[in-house]
Amino acid sequence: MKVRVTVMLKEGVLDPQGKAVEHALHVLDFRNVGEVRIGRVIELEVDETDRERARAQADAMARALLANLVIEDFVTEVVG
Repeated sequence: MKVRVTVMLKEGVLDPQGKAVEHALHVLDFRNVGEVRIGRVIELEVDETDRERARAQADAMARALLANLVIEDFVTEVVG
């Protein structure tokens, strides 16, 4: 079963990569773009048939390794 973990910086944490992309978009004349936040998406194939157990495993992996809980939030979902 495929699970997806989306990791983003918490609100209030400085995102220099997002600021750089925001600036570049403005330079390219996309002036209506507001705040840009950069995150990452991790897709994992889990050997599991139960959707809830697969999501629970993804949550556990995110807490243990995939997200830095001090500065990042994450969302998990089962996608297939």
